[in-house]
Amino acid sequence: MNRVRPILFNTDMVRAILDGRKTVTRRCVKARSKNACGFYVTFRKSDNAFMGVYDYDENERQFDSSQTPPYQPGDILYVREAWEEWTGGYLYKAWPDGICQPGAWKDMPWRPSIHMPKEAARIWLKVTDVRVERLQEITPEQIIKEGTTGFDAEHLEVLGEHYDIPFATLWDSTIKKSDLDLYGWAANPWVWVIEFEPCEKPDGWPE
Repeated sequence: MNRVRPILFNTDMVRAILDGRKTVTRRCVKARSKNACGFYVTFRKSDNAFMGVYDYDENERQFDSSQTPPYQPGDILYVREAWEEWTGGYLYKAWPDGICQPGAWKDMPWRPSIHMPKEAARIWLKVTDVRVERLQEITPEQIIKEGTTGFDAEHLEVLGEHYDIPFATLWDSTIKKSDLDLYGWAANPWVWVIEFEPCEKPDGWPE
């Protein structure tokens, strides 16, 4: 049975998903263990295949068990987004074009996505692939799949070797200023790359 897990997206990225422009997301790899000071990403010497992410302690000793990726292929994700209750139902800040133009509800006291109840979920995604890589390894094709607003293959081709600037700017806008040295574009952190596709709501999900 597929796991059903939540995933948070900001309003711009929810719109990109609704538009069919976003089919992948990147999330920073971080140490998980309580006493960990950092982590190693390990690869097999023979073929450079990914082996695991291992936390290490203050003496740089590696923990025995590998981190579990936040999601696995086959997982079903329900998107948590900015929302508000409205006459017995829900409103969403990221209404698709044609229903409610962005900004039309600018005075609405939107509730943060982290507090969205399960029953309010309207977007469902199935994980198709999960891998780990450095942030700056992103390709032009992947930048397009990330749903970077206003950029397609033609725009990125014009940028040439600087094709990654739009995504770098977008990425840094999502990182706390205090964390830029660790997780900003220039830091080139390890990231989980999570690919997905739209799917139907699972049977028996709370109405």
